Amino acid sequence: MIDLHDIRYLRIATPNLEQAVEFATRIVGLELVAREGKAAYFRSDRVEMRGDTRDHTLVYYEGDPSQHAVGFDLKRAEDFDTVAAALEAAGAPAREGSLAEAEQRRVKRVLFTRDPSGNALEIVARPYHSGQRGVLSRDAGVQEFSHIGLKSANPQRDEAFWTRVLNARVSEWVGELPFFRINTVHHSVVLFPSQQTGVQHINHQVEDHDDVMRSYYFLKQQGVKIIWGPGRHPVSTAMMLYFEGPDGMVYEYSVGVKHITPGMESTYRPRQFPFEPFSLCMWGSKPVMADFDASAKSAPANTPATQ
Repeated sequence: MIDLHDIRYLRIATPNLEQAVEFATRIVGLELVAREGKAAYFRSDRVEMRGDTRDHTLVYYEGDPSQHAVGFDLKRAEDFDTVAAALEAAGAPAREGSLAEAEQRRVKRVLFTRDPSGNALEIVARPYHSGQRGVLSRDAGVQEFSHIGLKSANPQRDEAFWTRVLNARVSEWVGELPFFRINTVHHSVVLFPSQQTGVQHINHQVEDHDDVMRSYYFLKQQGVKIIWGPGRHPVSTAMMLYFEGPDGMVYEYSVGVKHITPGMESTYRPRQFPFEPFSLCMWGSKPVMADFDASAKSAPANTPATQ
């Protein structure tokens, strides 16, 4: 069993790096911490102890926009040498990255693999931290990079990989969509039915509800397309707002996400929600996203869709 500690970073290729940098800083409010070659590194953590700040949480680099990779760090760095064998045994070939590839990701060691749908995953040991205080580029209230939506050709099949191989735990299901937790946060990964691979949306937690609403009006004033919200998820209790970024990537702000603490683990029971509007937003806000349409089509015939 592979024990992951947390989601660490996201790497996204883009044909227009300058546009992506402009959006990540001026619109999302992330801190640009480095420009190296054809890549830009961003930080989003607001932590009590400066040394707890992740070196970076998002990288945009020049390339095909369909190329996405998600980094996860191990709970125990000493387990790194056993991870490749565990992945191989599960039918997921793995390759250890070179020293240059590890340095590019600001980690001591990196292992490249893919889930059954073909999504690129990077498992890292001893990722770098920063002793510098984060300075966000806009007062969006961003506190941390928290989770992703991931595209899946077969969520039920991929659920077995995430739970049996990567030791993620299911927090809830909405229709066929599983929500996985790695630590105490309600979910770090959500799987969405899709014929494509890659990241479906990127979540950043903000400080309070006022940040969500202030950004809602700011984004509208800037001509940014609102995809969903403001609303509130019944599964995690979080208030949320989704909006469209470069290359069609969807970003989310949310606040108030549920935590499942160690003391709750032994008795916690995942809930099954039907795939219907009020399972997605208890206020009735409806998403305008192709992946939700695909999820609706995969729902049982007697389950209302979000149209």
